[in-house]
Amino acid sequence: MLIVLLSLQFPSIANAQEDPQPVVQLRGVVQEPTAASNLSLRKLEELALQNNPTLSQAASATRSARGLAKQAGMMPNPVVGYQGEEFAFRTLHAKPEYFGFFEQTLPLGGKLAKSRSIYLNQANQSEIEAQAQRQRVINTVRVLFYQTLGAQQQVELRTELARIAHDATKTTSDLFNVGQADKPDYLESEIEAEQVEHELQSAKNNLKQTWKLLASVVGVPEMAVVHLQGKLDDRIPAINEEQLLADLMRTSPQIRSAEAQLAKARAVIVRAKAEPVPDMYVRGGIGYSSEFLENSRGEPLGKTGVEANMQVGVSLPLWNRNQGGIAAAQADLAFAESDLIRLRLALRVQFAQAMKSYSNAVDAVRRYRDVILPRADEAYQLYLAKYKQMAASYPQMLISQRTMFQVRQQYINSLVDLQQSSTALEGYLLTGGLDSPSLSPGGSVQRVEMTGVRSGSQGADQHALDTAGLVEY
Repeated sequence: MLIVLLSLQFPSIANAQEDPQPVVQLRGVVQEPTAASNLSLRKLEELALQNNPTLSQAASATRSARGLAKQAGMMPNPVVGYQGEEFAFRTLHAKPEYFGFFEQTLPLGGKLAKSRSIYLNQANQSEIEAQAQRQRVINTVRVLFYQTLGAQQQVELRTELARIAHDATKTTSDLFNVGQADKPDYLESEIEAEQVEHELQSAKNNLKQTWKLLASVVGVPEMAVVHLQGKLDDRIPAINEEQLLADLMRTSPQIRSAEAQLAKARAVIVRAKAEPVPDMYVRGGIGYSSEFLENSRGEPLGKTGVEANMQVGVSLPLWNRNQGGIAAAQADLAFAESDLIRLRLALRVQFAQAMKSYSNAVDAVRRYRDVILPRADEAYQLYLAKYKQMAASYPQMLISQRTMFQVRQQYINSLVDLQQSSTALEGYLLTGGLDSPSLSPGGSVQRVEMTGVRSGSQGADQHALDTAGLVEY
């Protein structure tokens, strides 16, 4: 095994004292040469805003709500028709009357304006939900971008590990063929190479699957895998917890939508109380009568000729004063008020969870960047110097080198965690880039399931992928 370990740094036993070079850079992940087809985060966001179907759904829901608001304020259509009376079967033309009439219902009590107010509040809520859906799509694209970027860098890192393992296997095979290595050493090197190759394949599968999720959210599922342009450690976002929480409670789309729902519930009560106000029914007609008129002495005066009639009426709210409708509207208002309180509490819980993830990720990134990574490199250099002086065994030096790879992998995961948690905090905790908008056309509420977003530390080495923010929570 000592010979196998030596082979990871030196091409042969003869040049064992040459200086091996670190296999990773301390301040950056190994990058493939950039391709002309590189995609940046901004470009992916633009593609998502153009192609994600949920955004057109949200726009359709808004247009539907505006249409309902317009319709709710329309006057009832008038009724026009023909009326014939007093047809005598013995002499059909003796005294018939022919009328054309006009009938109109006049809603009183401001019912039309109050009905329109209900749907205007619903339209306002739909517009807020459309803005929220846009933020959901952007957040989900960002979460998946950083997850995919982390998976891409994991593949690059493990590709380097696989190269070293295969070089070790070849060197050990050469040494075994000339009798300088035992067969167990050769078998161990093959086992190590196969394990590293399996980890590389798992990383490639993870990258492929994550890319499919990203392409689906962008709305171009057939998009081929390309190299992503960007660095996970470009920025460490500084978040003011108190200010961010205050903004979330005051301006977040979730709160604004709940407030619009509350305003709608109040408008429904106003309309329900106006329902008992009677509507006025107006009807008038003009026509011709063939009946003969007589004066008070019974003398004929000729046919009646042109005549008119007029009717005016109102409904009397004696028994039905919309008592049940008013009670239901008051219950809905109480529900909306409680739901706003519930939402504020739920957002505080989600905010606390996101802040915990963010704080842990910031701490991990800073420790890896400022302490763990430099010390891992320093330990490797010290073991290398001691080995040259024959004061340390080569396995110790190799272990320190492998530690650098492991630390680098954990650093990538921490960066992914940081970018995902900061995206959630800065994006009002909105996820669900492929969920239907909360308000569908007509105003019905769409229920969604609660699903967490897989973090970077969970993602790199797992075989199964969840929806990574595709479902709202």
